[in-house]
Amino acid sequence: MSKPTADNAPNAAAKGAPAAPANFLRPIVQADLDSGKHSRIVTRFPPEPNGYLHIGHAKSICVNFGLAETFGGDCHLRFDDTNPAKEDQEYIDAIQRDVQWLGFQWAGPVRFASQYFDQLHAWAVALIEQGKAYVCDLTPEQAKEYRGSLVELGKNSPFRERSVAENLDLFARMKAGEFKDGERVLRAKIDMASPNMNLRDPILYRIRHAHHHQTGDTWCIYPNYDFTHGQSDAIEGITHSICTLEFEGHRPLYEWFLDNLPVPAHPRQYEFSRLNLNYTITSKRKLKQLVDEKHVDSWDDPRMSTLSGYRRRGYTPASIRNFCDMVGTNRSDGVVDMSMLEFSIRDDLDRTAPRAMCVLRPLKVVISNYPEGQVEQLELPRHPKEDMGVRTLPFARELYIDRDDYMETPPKGYKRLEPGGEVRLRGSYVIRADEAIKDADGNVIELRCSYDPDTLGKNPEGRKVKGVIHWVPAEASVECEVRLYDRLFRSPNPEKTEDGGSFLDNINPDSLQVLQGCRAEPSLAQAEPEDRFQFEREGYFCADLKDSQPGRPVFNRTVTLRDSWGS
Repeated sequence: MSKPTADNAPNAAAKGAPAAPANFLRPIVQADLDSGKHSRIVTRFPPEPNGYLHIGHAKSICVNFGLAETFGGDCHLRFDDTNPAKEDQEYIDAIQRDVQWLGFQWAGPVRFASQYFDQLHAWAVALIEQGKAYVCDLTPEQAKEYRGSLVELGKNSPFRERSVAENLDLFARMKAGEFKDGERVLRAKIDMASPNMNLRDPILYRIRHAHHHQTGDTWCIYPNYDFTHGQSDAIEGITHSICTLEFEGHRPLYEWFLDNLPVPAHPRQYEFSRLNLNYTITSKRKLKQLVDEKHVDSWDDPRMSTLSGYRRRGYTPASIRNFCDMVGTNRSDGVVDMSMLEFSIRDDLDRTAPRAMCVLRPLKVVISNYPEGQVEQLELPRHPKEDMGVRTLPFARELYIDRDDYMETPPKGYKRLEPGGEVRLRGSYVIRADEAIKDADGNVIELRCSYDPDTLGKNPEGRKVKGVIHWVPAEASVECEVRLYDRLFRSPNPEKTEDGGSFLDNINPDSLQVLQGCRAEPSLAQAEPEDRFQFEREGYFCADLKDSQPGRPVFNRTVTLRDSWGS
């Protein structure tokens, strides 16, 4: 089988969308393979297990796993678990679930940076022995002052010139648990006058008397992320260490560690632009705040920008992968419009979601001239273009239409039912509104209509009918709950407020509307969790992953049929 190249690499851009922007990493990988620098590429996806994955992570997943997939290499899943105070097994399980849901499988076992703690500790000792690391007693406040700023050089810690012997002794005592959290740190001895702030004697180890989800109570000192990341890549033989642009300034530190330690490999770091999506928050800290303060129900609330949230809302793996492909992989920072993501899911579901009818706000209709007790079994296609078979819909004297499909004084251009007016019921007959039954407050609670028996599936010559509306049979329909989800934030930049307030001030109060007593056609009664449908004239919906069950369906709106935001 021929080796894939950058030119014939798969492109999953959605049909009808602009061609996907180039992936600048593909020619780099191809050149490394062609030159013999690498015979097989190895990438990795290295999340910190301190929250659920969000839509920004989807791009990183697609980039790392996608390159390995395209060029016949391996991609590792490694948890960079260096901060036990913020990590949890729940997050580890969710991350693995999300990666597999997107359609990727990591090579070999799940890896943890904590598996390398012994080796990292030995390398830290090696730096001390070389005079390139020292134990520092400055408080966090003092260390910040000594570090300087972008316009002010840092100054050396008064503990920088401790002897190798003293540093080895203090570091050993740190490991033995003799000191309190924050009392001492181990720092690299690089250059406090460097214009790159990351090289101003960065912290290598902190004291944390915390139970670790993988190593238990073995350690009370934990390596810093920057010290862990590159060496973990080297241990695993990563060939292309791919990360987002905010780590570009960390690359010299990454390389300093690799150059000054006896590592088995020397990975090359490449940076690409992160995925910034408007109307969206992707800070794990702020996502956690939304959950902790009950602004949403959970990490997988369908309004959240987490992959678990998108999944529960009804997004498909293909739609998210296609979206990431459409965005492209480059080094230009920018903000992607939410409409591009919504285009991707509409495009996917338009082709793959069977059609069905569900009345969200039921209004009872009695067809007065239809024979009592008679039931016709009508067959309607499950999809107008794709071969998905048919579903059966019983037609009888009583049915439901949507309350908004009848108006006594309709506006100009209204194409639904009005007094004396006619419409076609989808896949059925033409009916005429003859009488409206009202309650004591004047609200219409029932319509009396008549039907034309000669109009089943056809329009008699010369007959003009204004519109077509959806319906369900009254007796055979299934009662269901429908949740209408919208964007969680009402501002394209949720973190920007006029008065300098919190991002919480931009929460959309109408991001969820729960409708009880909706009526769905009988074919939806046995919908399984995650089954997706287009509810005619209403949008795309998904049976809720957690709450829906056959016989008692709960449907989440994934997206409207067209972009209606702000209209």
